[in-house]
Amino acid sequence: MPQTITKGIKALLEEANAVVDTLPVAQAKDLFEDPTYQFIDLRDIRELQRSGMIPGAFSCPRGMLEFWIDPDSPYHKEVFNQDKTYVFYCASAWRSALSAKIAQEMGLTPVMHLEGGFGEWAKQNGPVVERSK
Repeated sequence: MPQTITKGIKALLEEANAVVDTLPVAQAKDLFEDPTYQFIDLRDIRELQRSGMIPGAFSCPRGMLEFWIDPDSPYHKEVFNQDKTYVFYCASAWRSALSAKIAQEMGLTPVMHLEGGFGEWAKQNGPVVERSK
């Protein structure tokens, strides 16, 4: 018997975007080197290898986000235990919207996501570096 999805991705994205601040690329280009901001790249390794990333961003595959944020998790990463503004991004701002909402629900603040994602960043000639090893 086929599944009946009662809440689709459009509804999930609408809910996330209603509660998460969005950072326009033009403003992000002025902030990515600001030490009070931490950009978090949610794309997988293949995406990073293919297109690079925003300089100074921390690579956090989407599937590990909750585990890396939670200080009680054995997988916790200290990058998520700083007094900074966290800017999540992915390829097109879908995963980042959902991720920022989850991060906020977990208590990480302040959190926002990059409008249009890495695709828009590249389109607007934002700086890109190869993924650090």
